Amino acid sequence: MMIKKAMFFLLMTISLMSFSQASDLYKAEKEKIHDLVHTKLKVDFSFSEKTMNGEAWVTAKPHFYAANKITLDAKAMLIHQISLNNKKLKYVYDNSKLIIDLPILYKRNEEFTIYIKYTAQPEKVHQKGSAAITEAKGLYFINSDGLDKNKPTQIWTQGETEASSCWFPTIDAPNQKTTQEIYITVPKKFKTLSNGKLINQTEKGSNRTDYWRMDQKHAPYLFFMGIGEYEIIKDNYKNIPINYYVEKEYAPYAKDIFGLTPEMMEFFSTLLGVEYPWNKYSQIVGRDYVSGAMENTTAVIHGEKAYQTPGQLIDENVQENTIAHELFHHWFGDLVTTESWSNLTLNESFANYSEYLWREYKYGKMNADMHLFDDVSAYKNGQNFDKHLVRFNYTDKEDMFDLVSYNKGGAILHMLRHYLGDTAFFEGLKTYLTEFKYKTAEVHQLRLIFERITGKDLNWFFNQWYYGAGHPKIDISYDYNTIQKKVTVNILQTQSNAFKFPLTLDIFENGKRTRHTVFVNGRDASFTFPYTKQPALIQINADGVLLCEVNENKVLSEYVFQLKNATNYIHRREALLEVIKKQDDKIVFNAVVNAMDDPSYKIRILALQNVDLINKFSKKNVIQKIMLIANNDKKTLVQAAAIETLGKLTDPELQSIFEKALQSKSYSVLGKALVAMYYVNKQLAIAKSKTLPDEVRKILATPLTRIFIEEKDQNELPFIAKSVLSGMFLSNDDASKNIYQKAFTLISESNNTEAIQNLVDDMVVKGNQFKSFNFDKVVINLMRRMVQDQKTKNLTNKVRNIAIIKEAMAKLL
Repeated sequence: MMIKKAMFFLLMTISLMSFSQASDLYKAEKEKIHDLVHTKLKVDFSFSEKTMNGEAWVTAKPHFYAANKITLDAKAMLIHQISLNNKKLKYVYDNSKLIIDLPILYKRNEEFTIYIKYTAQPEKVHQKGSAAITEAKGLYFINSDGLDKNKPTQIWTQGETEASSCWFPTIDAPNQKTTQEIYITVPKKFKTLSNGKLINQTEKGSNRTDYWRMDQKHAPYLFFMGIGEYEIIKDNYKNIPINYYVEKEYAPYAKDIFGLTPEMMEFFSTLLGVEYPWNKYSQIVGRDYVSGAMENTTAVIHGEKAYQTPGQLIDENVQENTIAHELFHHWFGDLVTTESWSNLTLNESFANYSEYLWREYKYGKMNADMHLFDDVSAYKNGQNFDKHLVRFNYTDKEDMFDLVSYNKGGAILHMLRHYLGDTAFFEGLKTYLTEFKYKTAEVHQLRLIFERITGKDLNWFFNQWYYGAGHPKIDISYDYNTIQKKVTVNILQTQSNAFKFPLTLDIFENGKRTRHTVFVNGRDASFTFPYTKQPALIQINADGVLLCEVNENKVLSEYVFQLKNATNYIHRREALLEVIKKQDDKIVFNAVVNAMDDPSYKIRILALQNVDLINKFSKKNVIQKIMLIANNDKKTLVQAAAIETLGKLTDPELQSIFEKALQSKSYSVLGKALVAMYYVNKQLAIAKSKTLPDEVRKILATPLTRIFIEEKDQNELPFIAKSVLSGMFLSNDDASKNIYQKAFTLISESNNTEAIQNLVDDMVVKGNQFKSFNFDKVVINLMRRMVQDQKTKNLTNKVRNIAIIKEAMAKLL
């Protein structure tokens, strides 16, 4: 599962539910009374009722002890018939658990097959989602009545954590494994996707039945159905078919979006020493999907964010990390599955780390380190310090899907890899995957494999990183002995529980860098190093591997030196953020300018965004440099940052630069150029904004909103309204948030009924979608403000507008 990160952070901020305290109750692996063996399903759908007619043949056997009852999970279903060998069985059903009386006492390994005829009613399911998975009703009908002409009719499923039992009876636990087959009957116009292989298709009247079969065992939460009017774009890796299910509009771009999948599959297979273990790999994009993506075995579903056009892809394929993440799950999560949600790290931490591994291979170590920094920063900025990676006392299993299981877990694997070395680390992963394939595992079993291979005791590592909480917070001080020419580095941990860890230090002396690795084995540690000339800089955690916070007092000259000479991205970034505060100093200003040439494009962007061009040294030369960057930087996102910086000067002499940028294939460059042009040639910028195709206007909503709000363009308020809510809460910078706050106020106080309707429609959708995180209450408060704004203005449409707003509020109350 890949979380929708932007919404994840929003909901973590808004919702108290996201910060639920740990429970005192131990959450054990689910007891295995019966083992699933095989699941056969036949399904068809009532689109108008949003229900599914189902028949299930569940084959199971007692795990160890003899049993004459079996309990299945079946949520909010109508149960029509239950039988075994054509004989009806007695059962008790409480709308969640289905307890079935068996005709005899079945002994260990004695298989039996129960037939269940039922109706799934997903709209009547009431169970909590999570910050990663915002709903949990298992089966989703999208625009099932076809009334929304801008949205296709689709059906898709979402099983994690325990929502597969909303659409078929099963033992809904990650420690169960079953083979499967499914017959899906749909109108002929629809394509279907499920796990395993499409065996055959049979037409009858206006319908078609697709028969999918999965001969390898996997967990029930990984079962999947996807249905819709899709184009199927074919690809392959060796003899394994790879398919991309996309809407017709995006068919030309499917391989631009997903086309690295075969290379990823080859890379991961080679790296792990375990070939991709399944018989196909398909990826489908679902409308209104409740998360970022999901690793359903051989049938991954992505949210709409995956859809991108060339103008976006030239900047960055924002789905690439997710594509790698879900593919890696097919080893870690699908082939070997966590035995309990407490051990979710065995699924999600590995998938998270695969993003680093892929970027390291494809784009180099620095690119991967940039990604790791973003992940670790997100973990640190959340309220996560007191959470264990392996948690047996969570309040709700959904709480496990957080930045500890994902981001911190990935960073811990990075540390373990560096401690053991690549050869041992990847041999350990190969052994783990081989010994536990088609089975479940817990973290201790992973530890024991690494210990067996390396001969090392790793209890200390796993106890503090997997079964403990937090990370080192380190105060650094230096003692220089100028007579003996030695420096002592003092390391003091200030958090409550002291960690043990290897630590790298780079000492820069006489123009050379010397790397040392020490092992910190207590709260207070000191290490002494000789020097011939006092070091210009000592860089702590020089390789950036240790997950920690470092506090030390550096002078400005050290940060300038660090910006130029540090080898790791995180330290150059840290130095840049310090030096930009002191640009009145000519040396510092030049250091910021030089950072525009940094090998990291993110540092180049930071330097461009923060350079102070007001009455500065060599201003003309610097502007010339930024103009060259705007035209020539190999990264379009950097070009866009350069355009934005030049735009702040509001200099008509720069118009030719902006005109050229308006012709860019990059939407990020185009968006920045529109705003920059607006302040030197309003007429040209507005004309360009008005003539953009609708699909481009939607992508460039933020810069266009800025222009239209500045212009107080009432005609564009309906367009702006569709993006206001997302912009207010999900924008990456304060400036954009402020623009959307202004837009909200302008619409709220306007006479424009269409704009008000568009805004409240979006509020209802998002309020309902994230109701479990109290976002509906946020939206309702905004609507109340809109009513008050309407009442205080002398508007001809006031009565109608207030009625529209109140009608929308009623849908959320």
